[in-house]
Amino acid sequence: MGNVTQIVQIAAAPRRASDARIVGLVSAAHFVSHFYILILPPLFAFVRADYGVSYVEIGLALTVFNVVSAVLQTPAGFLADRIGAATILVAGLVLGGAAFMMAGLVDSFWFLVAMFGLAGIGNTVYHPADYALLAHHVAPARLGPAFSIHTSSGMLGSAAAPVTLLMLQSQVGWRGAFIASGALGLVMAAVLVLQRDVLAERAHGGDHSPAAPAPGSARHLLLSVPILRNLLFFVMLAISGSVQNYAPVALDALFATPLVVGNSALSAFLLMTAAGVLAGGWLTTRTSRHALVAAVGLVVTAAGSVLIGAVDLGAVLLVLTMSVSGFFSGVIMPSRDMIVRSVTPPGSFGKVFGFVTTGFNIGGIISPLLFGWLLDGGHPQAIFMLVAAAAVVSIVTVSGGRPNK
Repeated sequence: MGNVTQIVQIAAAPRRASDARIVGLVSAAHFVSHFYILILPPLFAFVRADYGVSYVEIGLALTVFNVVSAVLQTPAGFLADRIGAATILVAGLVLGGAAFMMAGLVDSFWFLVAMFGLAGIGNTVYHPADYALLAHHVAPARLGPAFSIHTSSGMLGSAAAPVTLLMLQSQVGWRGAFIASGALGLVMAAVLVLQRDVLAERAHGGDHSPAAPAPGSARHLLLSVPILRNLLFFVMLAISGSVQNYAPVALDALFATPLVVGNSALSAFLLMTAAGVLAGGWLTTRTSRHALVAAVGLVVTAAGSVLIGAVDLGAVLLVLTMSVSGFFSGVIMPSRDMIVRSVTPPGSFGKVFGFVTTGFNIGGIISPLLFGWLLDGGHPQAIFMLVAAAAVVSIVTVSGGRPNK
């Protein structure tokens, strides 16, 4: 019996090493994608001063980026399933990197806006390609942790962007910062090309890419109740997650909470979210009840939001409450991805993840308008109540799904 166990362990070692390489490559690309999402905000003031435009005009670049991403992400998912996720991931990195390099090289504000549209096309590939590669290549027992590492890497990209871009701006100006950031995408694309043999391995566990679906079957899949439920789930999560952009100013308006305290609480929220993602990845290896895990996390998130909006907690309790809410917000994420996988037929990971993660873009378009309107109207408390309501709706969306066999 001991010899059999040893043989199994030896045979499994190359599989684990291959899984680790896939997760590392895909997570590195996800780091770049989140870095690119935050490439402009830290440099707002410098771009505005250089071109003599308003913040509304600068914001147009981000609007174009998000609208293009929302419209084209599902087609990118279809393309990932048809020609290969690795191919479109490389193409997206090249497209985004080249767009930001050109934005730094050409002295024209409207050209910069156009390049953000081009970068938005590049941005469409990450979710469908990343999740398709992970789902196809990583052993099912390790998929939950793989999703958590992937998500955490994106968060690290978001965290690294502001300090890195400001440091680059101080040395080579905002244009140099754009050019250097664009080069990052090209380097990452080159790494993926060099590792193409790893990315092209056969799917684990017999999950091979099937023939093209019959006409209309893909549309039927995406418009099925489980997939639409997951789309709504992602929209609600995006709305509830957007509170991080408004919490400090909303708390200031509501309780005169000093901005330094509000931002400290926000930092604690983000830090604990990253920790929660890793914990959630571990939890997926201990239970298959992903909907229950997500529901518990959402209940805690909703309760925390109501508490923060209803009571002036003071600095210590505010940071503690935001930390707990952040942790459980992170725990949800790997289970969220496993829930989508459970209702996705083999060979459709690209299109399904591309479709449902469009919910992030939809929520990202809705929440700034809605939250800004509430702040301008003198209703900061309503922001926290709305976040709680979005979390409650999210619970409903994960309560009735059934895996596709």
